[in-house]
Amino acid sequence: MTGRGSPSRFLTAVLHNGVGRQFVEEAAQDFARQHPDVVLYVSPHSGPGPAPVLRAEYLNGTVRDELIASKTSEEIVQLATKLANQSGLDIIRIRKPFHTDNPSIQGQWHPLTNKPSILTVQGPRLQPQ
Repeated sequence: MTGRGSPSRFLTAVLHNGVGRQFVEEAAQDFARQHPDVVLYVSPHSGPGPAPVLRAEYLNGTVRDELIASKTSEEIVQLATKLANQSGLDIIRIRKPFHTDNPSIQGQWHPLTNKPSILTVQGPRLQPQ
């Protein structure tokens, strides 16, 4: 076949050289400066292996892995900030320690709650000296 009839063997679109490379080259140092209490480890992976993962290891022994396979640099920074701000404990829903079938509709208590309404309208009168 001639050169005109065969398709080009070159890439038609520019591909990124690894997921998260832009984060490592640009945003990782800024993130490390903003969060001095967080340690960043960068380990190269080559060949067919597991997908890129952001791993958070907390002082209580908890390890969390977040997949960053199709995330941009900004999304990786947001995820790393979220993991850095967490304590490593399991996320649980906080509920009220009590329940009532008839909730109060009176509102919050304040010093003039049970006082005569004349005090709340006019205010206390000053005594002449």
